[in-house]
Amino acid sequence: MVLIWPLASHRIQTTINSSHILWRRLAMRGQMMDYPLTLTPILDRARRLYGKKEIVTKAGPTLERYTYAEFADRVGRLANALEKLGVRRGDRVATFAWNNARHFELYLAVPCMGAVLHPINLRLPGDQIAYIINHAEDQVLFVDATLLPAVEKLASHLKSVKHFVVMADRVPPDCKLPSVYAYEELLSATGPDYPWPNLDENDAAGMCYTSGTTGHPKGVVYSHRSIFLHCMGLTMADSLGLMERDTFLPVVPMFHVMAWGTPFACAMIGAKMVFPGPHLQPRDLAELIQAEKVTFTAGVPTIWFGLLNLLEKERYDLSSLRAMVVGGAAAPQSMIEGFDKKHGLKVIHAWGMTETSPLGTVANLKSYQLALPEAEQFAIRAKQGTPVPLVEIRGIDEQGREI
Repeated sequence: MVLIWPLASHRIQTTINSSHILWRRLAMRGQMMDYPLTLTPILDRARRLYGKKEIVTKAGPTLERYTYAEFADRVGRLANALEKLGVRRGDRVATFAWNNARHFELYLAVPCMGAVLHPINLRLPGDQIAYIINHAEDQVLFVDATLLPAVEKLASHLKSVKHFVVMADRVPPDCKLPSVYAYEELLSATGPDYPWPNLDENDAAGMCYTSGTTGHPKGVVYSHRSIFLHCMGLTMADSLGLMERDTFLPVVPMFHVMAWGTPFACAMIGAKMVFPGPHLQPRDLAELIQAEKVTFTAGVPTIWFGLLNLLEKERYDLSSLRAMVVGGAAAPQSMIEGFDKKHGLKVIHAWGMTETSPLGTVANLKSYQLALPEAEQFAIRAKQGTPVPLVEIRGIDEQGREI
């Protein structure tokens, strides 16, 4: 006979007969189901659980808004439209766009259909943009209407691009791009139901190129699994602590390491999104924070320096803000103190790289540091902080010794 007992670290199979007992040690397996760490469940979760939550975009002097339920409907239409354009699993789809709702739709439609999202850095020189698009072999390029002149100059050098899509209601009559379509016309010609494929969590979901190396920019490819785990990291209380009740304003560009992964995390938890579009001047941001009661935002130091200077001259009610994440470059302690002491606004210093999705460290005070003098607390908050879970860091000196 065979008896099996589950133990803490293994199982023991015992075979008993009339003369002896044979013990065999085997690896124990858990009994919990495998949950796919892909972006498709995030999209479904946003639709089912947070359908009433808003997504807002600043479009010139007006604000455009709709719900996550409408967002999910449009994501399905977009996936159908991409398939009609010939996009297949593993194909790269590029974006050349500002932070807006249409860009957010691409963030979910492209990877959930099995293709790979590739946001292009608008601020790179033209020759580097052309190199990146050709090197990635992007098949379709989505471009904001305001950015058409830049893409038109490069179009003849983009060897892999088969179709261009203008992210607008219609293609401008003077558009010079070949094989060009209007975003809204593509969506109106399709339906919202799309047969989302079963994806492997290690499949590529997105990619960004980093120019912080020698030679040509290098591509970094993110898997569904890495983005999913990164979302969990962003929403942990001792990390950034994004939550459903937040209204999040991503000032960091969606082409900069995918807005630091925050759009995916917001879809996962159902946080309200407020996109600034191309309106990144301090007054635009202050008005948007005040009007939409933004609770959480993220951007680079130059953005927050501009806002701090504006608040020295003009009054805005930014009391809804509970956190302002700063990254992309070191934030001076004077800026962190200025927001805190003069305006009661908390700046969270974070660090990361394109290769880390990007969140690597967060400068939150530990429990035993809360009793330190104020000056010491600010000095700690001005550092890059400690690694978030699932990130390991080792520091070495010039001799290669660990420090």
